[in-house]
Amino acid sequence: MTTRGKFITFEGPEGGGKTTQAKRLVERLQAAGQPVVYTREPGGTPTGEAIREILQHNKAGEAPCAETEVLLFAASRAQLVRHVIIPALERGDWVVCDRFADSTTAYQGYGRGFSVEQMIAINEFAIDGAQPDLTILLDLPVSDGFARLQQRGGKKDRIESEALDFHERVRAGYLELAQRWPERFRIVDPRGELGAVAEEIWKLVRRD
Repeated sequence: MTTRGKFITFEGPEGGGKTTQAKRLVERLQAAGQPVVYTREPGGTPTGEAIREILQHNKAGEAPCAETEVLLFAASRAQLVRHVIIPALERGDWVVCDRFADSTTAYQGYGRGFSVEQMIAINEFAIDGAQPDLTILLDLPVSDGFARLQQRGGKKDRIESEALDFHERVRAGYLELAQRWPERFRIVDPRGELGAVAEEIWKLVRRD
């Protein structure tokens, strides 16, 4: 009988280095001989990537209203869970996902001001029980995150372009979620040297 794989998600406010650290973890797992699937949200499937373009860059030619935004994130997530995450876990592979359901709760619940409990309920419908085993919250002050984005250069996407007070609410929301589910969340300060942060994450993964 195949042992179920482990599901790890990376969360946090903008500029925390989620993608960089998620990919570093994937490389470390692969080097250790662990079959692992890397994916991201929104996206990860052809349907999800099309939704990503709508959400991040108004690809449809108009900005989605806040309610549509919630449902598009959930639709992308539902597709990813059923086509990528659950099949991988059932094979015994590990899954590392750059953002997942907690992003909707933080950004659309705390950030946009929708009911947090309603966002959690929508997430539960979308993921059908596929809860992460471990969530790495890369937490840093909003000002530090946006300084990093400025150094990175390039055009901000639609969410990154929101006002700073929106992002402050998002960060506070993430910290509340970490208190709500301490058995799953591990908070990491991403402001250190990349390798040192990756090593801290690796120790958490091995411990959990």
